[in-house]
Amino acid sequence: MNHFRQLPLVIFLAATFVSAPEYSRAQDDVKSFTNSIGMKLVRIPAGKFVMGSPATETERDSNETQHDVVITRPFYMGVFEVTQGEYEKVAGANPAFFSAKNGGGPAHPIEQVNWTKAVEFCTRLSALEAEKKAGRVYRLPTEAEWEYACRAGTTTVFQIGDALSSKMANFNGQHPYGKAEAGPYVKKTAKVGTYPANAWGLHDMHGNVWEWCSDWYDPDYYKTSPKEDPKGPPKGVVRTDFKEDFFHVVRGGSWLDEARACRSAYRFRFMPSDPYRIVGFRVVCEIAR
Repeated sequence: MNHFRQLPLVIFLAATFVSAPEYSRAQDDVKSFTNSIGMKLVRIPAGKFVMGSPATETERDSNETQHDVVITRPFYMGVFEVTQGEYEKVAGANPAFFSAKNGGGPAHPIEQVNWTKAVEFCTRLSALEAEKKAGRVYRLPTEAEWEYACRAGTTTVFQIGDALSSKMANFNGQHPYGKAEAGPYVKKTAKVGTYPANAWGLHDMHGNVWEWCSDWYDPDYYKTSPKEDPKGPPKGVVRTDFKEDFFHVVRGGSWLDEARACRSAYRFRFMPSDPYRIVGFRVVCEIAR
């Protein structure tokens, strides 16, 4: 599997989980909403699932140990990966490689935004007057929330079954999974929503761009992680360039990757200070207790 060369990590700001202000009980029951910048979010119910992959799953990795997880609170998640247009509205810039100059545009996912900038976007979005008035607080999803939302109640390799072709997601279609046939390889991002949504209404959970999660990366975290609402280890354990620098989790695979990297259970990591044209993100909006 190919990835862009990773550059040395620099000091960056750590993300914090911010408690949401009080919501009205009526808002807890809203199925979906569109926020002040036109971003669509859908309600993800609380529930439990088996995180990771079974030992029989083809091309699985050793860091995917199956374990029970309970998501104790519902939350809202972006229907789409954050688009270039949405990012520019909040951040005032569009650093994406696949902008209009390179076959993309405002409806394509933002990429070349590092983890720190993705966290900053969530903070700025939360600070918009209309969002503060509505009591909305945005952040990156935890790794557990991401996989729970991706699976949407399924236990198969992908949200659509045990095979994946590039007719169903944007990845290197010359390397499908399972019994799927080889298909197109577009070699760039696609407009969000081009491919079918999962059962909970989320698009591009497989492919298009990798998505930043809030968690530090620890390949053995699943062995000791709490059962309820795991938020990742206190710090990363895999060093970069032999320095005390660490990775953050990414999920979902990208337009560059083989289908195996788009599996619901697949875990990968990137350096949080570096931008990549294969990495973007989507947001979570918290619901008050």
